[in-house]
This record gives sequence, structure tokens and C-alpha cells, in this order.
Amino acid sequence: MDRRSGETYAAADLVSPVVAWDAEELAAAGVSATVWRALRQAATITCEEWDNEREGGTRPEDVRAALGLLCDLVRRYAESPDARLLTFPTSVPSNRLLDALRRAFVCQVRDAGNGFELGQVLCVIEAIERVAVAIDQDSAQRFVSRLSGPDATQLLVEVAHDMRSPLGSILFLAERLRNAQSGPVNQIQERQLGLVYSAAFGLSSLASDVIELARGGDRLVEMTPVPFSVSEIMTSVRAIVQPMAEEKGLALKLTPPSGDFRVGYPAALNRVLLNLTTNALKFTTEGSVEVVTTQVGRTRIGFAVQDTGRGIPPQVMNTLFDSFRRRVKPGEYFFSSAGLGLSICRKLVEAMGGKLHVQTALEKGTKFSFELELPPASSM
Repeated sequence: MDRRSGETYAAADLVSPVVAWDAEELAAAGVSATVWRALRQAATITCEEWDNEREGGTRPEDVRAALGLLCDLVRRYAESPDARLLTFPTSVPSNRLLDALRRAFVCQVRDAGNGFELGQVLCVIEAIERVAVAIDQDSAQRFVSRLSGPDATQLLVEVAHDMRSPLGSILFLAERLRNAQSGPVNQIQERQLGLVYSAAFGLSSLASDVIELARGGDRLVEMTPVPFSVSEIMTSVRAIVQPMAEEKGLALKLTPPSGDFRVGYPAALNRVLLNLTTNALKFTTEGSVEVVTTQVGRTRIGFAVQDTGRGIPPQVMNTLFDSFRRRVKPGEYFFSSAGLGLSICRKLVEAMGGKLHVQTALEKGTKFSFELELPPASSM
């Protein structure tokens, strides 16, 4: 349906050929009937290819309907840049379909040799580009509408889940390659695969942060405290961030506690230390990043992640732990973008019974620290 005119287009009316223009419509915008027939043929080819590949599980009748609307839009936009956007079947990815239509049209023109006037072909291609811009703007408006609607949180969770699935595959394959399970790798390749793994892990962590924030951000994986090794957690953190440190030429130092086996919440502790260490490496250009543990008492351990980076500006401190905080002015330094990681770190530390502190000095570095009650495993 045309949103302004109310004109309706039924999928059943759009049978092969996908587009059925009359003689008057084929003379639109000063473009010859031959060029419009090429676009119509491109739509038919696109429909057949889409159906053969079963793209996205879309129904053939929806694809035919959407292609008919796209071709009609191209004709309208060729006549007037102010043409009206039509509503497409929600099950059809209109942007991808338009890209396929554009490619098929270019192939039709190319295969015809000199049978088309260049100016007329460019007119149609420009109209296709205008349609693409209109679709992008419409998609953006609908996305913003959903973000401001009652299901905004669910939308973010769905997007985050969709991110984690392919990232999980990347992590699995990168780890196998790095461990030479698919054949030998040299030192340079091993380092590059380590960087791929670190980058993919960072994106996966961001997706997890979004999901966790939607659930409150303070969920502990373990329902009750369990025995674990602090040094194993620190070793795990090192394995993930070491490639990043090496690539930036930073020294990475980790100091485990004297009493290793403790009782607490290892999943949450691992996430906090990994997030803080990744942040420290990200915003440090020279020097070092240290992860230090301190025996505060028999059952209490202090943790600190300290870097030699640029420090955090005073104007950022008040919102440092806010989720989705606003960016500072372009060009100004800021500690991180969305703030999800630090927000969740604070929530998790508090859920484990601690409090996250920060000390910083411009051009000297930043230190995040907290203490946790972690009784020795032997005493439980």
C-alpha cells in the first residue's frame, strides 16, 4: 500500500512476468520502453534466483509482490525524486532484494551491448539509488520507533543474541587454527589469530553485556559460592588479552594471590577482571597493565587492575559507571563508549559483596580496585 495515496498492491496481482506495465508506463521519465523492459526482465530473473536459493525462507508470492513494488518505485523515482515510498511485505528483506535487482539490471544492460542509451540507463540506476536511500531512511525510522516502544529491551536482547551465534563460531575456529588443529601455523599467523580471537571475544562480551544489562546486570552464574582457583582465572584472562598487549607493545603483569583455592563466584570474578583488563589495554598506548591480587586477611583478597594510560578526565567521572552514557564532544577523550562493561563490572562486584573503586590521574594512569570475601576452600 502507498502510505499517502492508500493505493493497494496485492501479491496475487503480481504473477510472472513480475511487473506488468502498460504502454504509457513504459514511456515514463523519458526512458525508452526497451530500458524499462530490461528492468522488468531483471525483476523476473531476480525472482527466479531468489526462489531457487530459498533466500531467508521468504514466500515466492511475497518476493514477487516486493519486486513489483520495487520496480514501480524505481519508475516513480525516475519521474520525480519526491515519489512516495511503498510498504513492503515484512517478511522480505527489501534492501537485499533491491541489491539483487540492481545487479540483474546491470547484467541485462551489459549483455545487450550497445542496445541502450547510456543516459537512460543512468537515469534508472540513479532512481534505484534513490529508492535504496528511501528504504534505508524508512528502516531507520521503524528501528527508532521500536527502540522507543514497549519492546525496546527485547529488541536489544534479540540483536545481541544474533551477534553471539556467529561470534561463537569465529571464536571456535580461531582457537582451533591457533592451536594448529587444522595444520601448522607460523608465529605471525599465530599472533594474528590471537588478535582475531581477542576481537571476536570483545564483541561477544559486548553482546553478553547487553543481554545481562537487560536482565539487571547483577546476575551471578553460580547460585551459591563454589570452590575455584584464582590463578586459573588470571591465566584465562591472560590467554585472551595477551595478543592485544603484544600488538600494542605493552607489558602485561599478573600477580596471583598466595592462597590460591578459594570459595566464591568464579564466573563473575572472571568477567570483571577480563573486562577491566581489556579496557586498560584498550586505552593504554605505552607502558604496562597490571592485574594484582593482595592478601588483605585470611578470608579477604583485594584485586586491582592498573594501567599507565592517559587517565580519565574529571568531567567523565560522574557518569563513568552509567549504562549507555552520552558521548562527550567529538574529539574529546573518553574512557569508553557505551559504558556497558564498567556498569556491569560494578553491579557484579556489588553482587559478590564488594565495592568497585577507581583512582586516576591524567597522563599517569588509572586503577580499578575492589575487595572480596573469599574464604580458603579448605575451610569450607
